[in-house]
Order: sequence, then structure tokens, then C-alpha cells
Amino acid sequence: MKKSVLYKMSCAVAAMMMPVFSFAAEAEVPSNVVEMMKDSEISINTVWMLLAAMLVFFMQPGFAFCEAGFSRTKNTANILFKNFVDFTLGTVCFWLIGFGIMWGANGEGFMGLPEWGNLDFFEAPDGLPVEGFLIFQTVFCATAATIVSGAMAERTKFSMYIVYSLLISLIVYPIEGHWTWGGGWLMNGEEDSFMMRTFGYTLHDFAGSTVVHSCGGWLALIGAMILGPRRGKYGKDGKSRAIPGHSLTLAALGVFILWFGWFGFNPGSQLAAFGEENRIAISHTFVTTNMAACTGGLATLFFSWIRYGKPSLSLTLNGILAGLVGITDGCDMVSVGGAACIGLICGLVMPLSVEFIDHVLHIDDPVGASSVHGVCGLVGTLCTGLFATEGGLFYGYGFGFLGAQFFGALVVGAWAVACGFVIFKGIDLIHGLRVEARIEDEGLDIYEHGETAYNV
Repeated sequence: MKKSVLYKMSCAVAAMMMPVFSFAAEAEVPSNVVEMMKDSEISINTVWMLLAAMLVFFMQPGFAFCEAGFSRTKNTANILFKNFVDFTLGTVCFWLIGFGIMWGANGEGFMGLPEWGNLDFFEAPDGLPVEGFLIFQTVFCATAATIVSGAMAERTKFSMYIVYSLLISLIVYPIEGHWTWGGGWLMNGEEDSFMMRTFGYTLHDFAGSTVVHSCGGWLALIGAMILGPRRGKYGKDGKSRAIPGHSLTLAALGVFILWFGWFGFNPGSQLAAFGEENRIAISHTFVTTNMAACTGGLATLFFSWIRYGKPSLSLTLNGILAGLVGITDGCDMVSVGGAACIGLICGLVMPLSVEFIDHVLHIDDPVGASSVHGVCGLVGTLCTGLFATEGGLFYGYGFGFLGAQFFGALVVGAWAVACGFVIFKGIDLIHGLRVEARIEDEGLDIYEHGETAYNV
């Protein structure tokens, strides 16, 4: 009985004291805990952004292996070397000049101004460190430059490769990037902006189907056209002859690495991981990205099986990449079913595009870069206008968003084509873009670098 009374009295005293303790705790929350939580949020988001940048950087060996595998043994060292050069050179150029052009002037005007390595002009979104944001953008710039390498493989002078890679990182990519991700006119969502007045929507490109891949793909197509086909690619009758690469093993490894890296490319473009909204968004883009890769690969597998009588590994590898490129634009806006459809469409369009470019246009693209990145980048951008759950034509929103997607992709494509023609034609007229016939026949490794990848 005494214990029961004492227990009740102690509970009553504790209840009376709780408001006092609660008041004291509340007084400390605003000055300490809230600040610490905000700092932790920025730190977590920064780590996620840098992790994504690492994954996108790891796509460089993916491109190198894929391109080398689809090319001949005698040019392997040259191809591997180029993939190192475009990243090292692109990093320096983008830091010195490209970043200011892309992100300067608050998106206003034709382009920003070079800042010569000074980052003070820029304030990264959501409190992220500017230098972290710089490296994240740098790896995307390097991807646009390296796409061109594959289409022009096995016959381009190494010195001229350095020149055009330099110009892509300095001028071509940063200016169209200014129009889009830099807040420029194609993605300006203000009510009185051109895109909003014309379409009621702006161009949407979450991770770069148009900004990165399509831009690089159209540059690759123009470069391969001006450079001309490899010796022996087309017979006197004009028919295309297959020139097999030396290692499907390397090519397959490259595609696996690219697939892995794409999980930084797309989900990483969320630029944040803290909180329920971001973790749901990241998870969704992981699933849509992977789904499109799978359906793209399956579509190409069965297409090649039906069309050629046997399933083609080399085409299926490009089908996987086609699905990845296609979903990169709208991975955040489409459902998982929509992603499956986009991958399927790109997986079917890609081999048809390869055939058209090779057999009809007679443009020699050894790795299919112009079809995978250029054509499927365009198709993926348009598919976002169809399959987006908010704004998409198939969801009853009309043609406004689809029109904005088409116009934005058309502008970036036209810019890439025009720049590509000026750059590659100019180089060809001034210095010559292509190696001599003897060097091409015997291999670029020995004549351009004095070493070979395989010493047997």
C-alpha cells in the first residue's frame, strides 16, 4: 500500500516537471539541432553527388574497352590513349573556360563568359560545394567528348583528335549546356520566356539524352562523314563490308562498366539523397534506368535473331546502350512501364539506324556511336514527351510538352551538326584530319605512338 502511494506521488511530481524540461529542451533546439541537421543534409547530399561523379568517371574505361573491342588489334593503343586524353584535356579546359561559359551570366544571353578557373561567380544549388559541383559537371563534359572518338576510330590523326576534343570541351558542349542546364532559354521556366509562351513547357532533360548523348552523337556522325570510311569498308559496287572488331570480350566488359556507371549518370543527377523525397526519386531512377537497358537489349536481341537468323552479341550490346541513352532524358518522369517501352523502342530503332547510316548514307561508324547516342538520344527525348506521367501525350496532356521536347532536341542537334561541320571540315582543310593510307593499313599504334597494345 505504501509503495503504491509513493509510486503515484513520484509519477505526479514527474508529470509536473515535464513541461519545465520540455521548455528547456525547446529553447536549445533552434540554435543547435536545426543547424546540425541542415549541415548533415548538405554533407550527405555532397557525398552522394561525389559518389555519382565517381561512377560517371568510371564510364571512361567502359567507353575505352567498348571502342577497343569493336576495333582492330592494330589500333588498340591509339583508342585507349584517346580515352585518357579527352578526359585529362577536357578536365583542364572545362575548369578554365567551359564551366564559366556554361554556368555564367545566370543563363542569360548566348553564353556565359570564361572565368579562367575562378569559381567565385557561381553558387551551387542547395548549398552544395562549388568544387564538388564542378567535378560532377566535368565528368559529363568528358562523356560528350569521348562519344565522338568511336565513330572516327582507326583513321584519325592523333594530333587532330586532340584539337577537336579541345574545341568540344571549350565551346560546343558548354554553349548548348548554357542554353539548357545552365538556366538558358531552352529551360527557362518563367511565364514570359520563349519556351513557356510557345509550348507552355520547357525542354526537360534530366541527365543528358539531348545535352550529352545526342550532342556527342551528331558530332560523331558529321565527323565520320567528313573523315570518310575506312579503307576496304565499301566495295566498288558500293556494298558495305563488315570489318569485325578484335575482341567481343572487351566490348562486353565495356558495356557492363557503362551500365554500372549509368547508375551514377541518371540517379546521381538528382544531386541529393537526404530525405524521403530524394530517396524515393533516386530509387525510381535506378529502376527505370535498369529497366530500359534490359528491354533495349532484349529488343535488339530478338530483332537481330529474326532479321539475320542468329542473335547478335555485338548488336545486343549496343541495344543495351541504346536503352540507357533513351531513358536518360525522362528517367525521373516516366513510370517503370514507360521506361520499358522507351527501352524497347530504342532497341528497335538502333539497328535500323545502323543499317541506314551504313548502307544508305555510306557513313562508316565502327562502333555505332551516331546511332546509339545521336539517334537514340533524340528518340528518348521525344519519348519523354509521350510517356511522362505529368505532361506526356499518352497521359492526356496534349502536344505542348512533346513540342517542347522536339524543339529543344532539334536546336541542340542543329548546333552540334553546325559546329561539327565547321570544326571537322576546318581541320581537314587546314591540316588534314585523316592519316595516310599506309598508316591506316598497318595500324595507328606503331606509326602514331611507337608501341602496340599486344606484343606477341
